[in-house]
Amino acid sequence: MTLIVSPEVLEKAAAYLQEHDPVLAPVIIERGTATLQPHKNYYQELVDSIISQQLSVHAARAIENRFRDLFGGHFPAPEEILSTDIETLRGLGFSRAKAAYVLDLAQHIVDGKVKFDHLDTLSNEEVIAELTAVKGIGVWTVHMFLMFCMGRTDVLPVGDLGIRNGIRKLYDLDHAPTPVEISEIAEKNQWHPYEAIASWYVWQSLDNQPAV
Repeated sequence: MTLIVSPEVLEKAAAYLQEHDPVLAPVIIERGTATLQPHKNYYQELVDSIISQQLSVHAARAIENRFRDLFGGHFPAPEEILSTDIETLRGLGFSRAKAAYVLDLAQHIVDGKVKFDHLDTLSNEEVIAELTAVKGIGVWTVHMFLMFCMGRTDVLPVGDLGIRNGIRKLYDLDHAPTPVEISEIAEKNQWHPYEAIASWYVWQSLDNQPAV
């Protein structure tokens, strides 16, 4: 069952997880209702996610601002991006790889290989399959996209470093859990259908936010 984040869903998730997972319960009591706010600007979210990979928020924002300025202050359509080249993007602060990734995303959209108007009808696995066909977009990026942009509650980002560290600390493990172990902990504590909300509380237990 896939639910979409809303104030009502977030409240239900907090109550449900607090009841079913005694380890998460104190974090939920301390942090209150999760503050996830999904949006529909799927295209810009993916471009921004490529730009921000392995950068500080400040550095990513500076590049994004220069990127907009290149196109007269607005966020460029895919066709506009394809009118540029790698060297132009590198002049804005893109690495050569990221410039190639953004161009590849734009090409996928223009070619109809990535279609944002039907993503809401796809399963999580189908969204992952479609978006990871773009260079530079991996499973972790799509997990963040599903959670923070599409607002799906049943996403478990098993490859996220913060989730691994948070679970290790919260559940008193002697090692960082593997993806399989994370899934087992989620199942044991009945996180479904609120895996993404549970993950949000795990992040909160570390007093930081995931780098999206």
